[in-house]
Amino acid sequence: MRQKFHFDFVGNSKKFFILTLSLMLICLILNIFVFHTELDIQFTGGAIMKYSYSGDNLSENEISKVVQAATKEDVSFQYSKNMSAAATEENANTLSIELTEAKTIDPETEKGVTDALKKAFPDNNFTRTEITSVDPSKGATFFWKCMAAVGMAALLMILYVGFRFRKIGGLSAGCTAVIALIHDIIMAYFTFVIFRMPLDDNFIAVILTIIGYSLNDTIVIFDRIRENRKYIGPKASTAELVNTSLNQTLSRTICTAITTILAIGSVLVVALIYDIQTVVSFALPMMIGVIFGCYSSIFISAPLWVMWTNYKKRKASEKKTKANKKAKESKNKK
Repeated sequence: MRQKFHFDFVGNSKKFFILTLSLMLICLILNIFVFHTELDIQFTGGAIMKYSYSGDNLSENEISKVVQAATKEDVSFQYSKNMSAAATEENANTLSIELTEAKTIDPETEKGVTDALKKAFPDNNFTRTEITSVDPSKGATFFWKCMAAVGMAALLMILYVGFRFRKIGGLSAGCTAVIALIHDIIMAYFTFVIFRMPLDDNFIAVILTIIGYSLNDTIVIFDRIRENRKYIGPKASTAELVNTSLNQTLSRTICTAITTILAIGSVLVVALIYDIQTVVSFALPMMIGVIFGCYSSIFISAPLWVMWTNYKKRKASEKKTKANKKAKESKNKK
């Protein structure tokens, strides 16, 4: 059955590689010179005070002045809607005050901040609901454990893909799949940086979720490549084999990505409406990760595998030629 649409993915792979590297370079420049990586208090350590209040007419600058005057420290804020079943008009909103320099908050400081907020905003019913102290060493331990988990997942993926697709050069397939995953993780990281979202446990959750999603797309493509190798035969070039497989799986990959994006996008819209920052900091990078996961499976992983396979064939051919030449020279000497 002849395909109506056939795109030369392998033939245009250099264009996509240049596009990918250019985009990553732009993001890196923005990260260095314009934006900077922000770590959440979970990783830097500090203290968090949470307040419930009513009304939406508060100025962030005014709150910052009041709290800084009471604590004598730089603070950051997070605003959100109270979504609990017990929420009323008096505690409809939540204010989180983060003090990154403070290891703990003593009762005098807490009382000073509370009294200052009540005095400055008497009509907003400020009520302290929670105080949390965060040890930076625990955050660092958590971060490196998560990174170790990501590294272990990458290693296991190489082994799994290598074993499952061993008939078509599984080790190279596993390595190119992991290279595509690294690309997706980097783009998710830049999403946090560019949109000014501190790296927190959501960043780890996004990475692990993207790894599973992107790997699934890549496995589907390599599975089709393995099947087509049987039907097309060994005479077909690697580029022809991959192009055929990518065109056959293209609609499935794109439809899956669109469905996932619509689902996550719905969550993101609701989070933006109700100003739920913890959900926004997961849904937005996840959407970007799904887009680039789909992109990397099609335009990075499979074309890289073609380059790797052709390189191995070329080296094997050169080695064979040298061996034959050496044998011929040895025979002529005799």
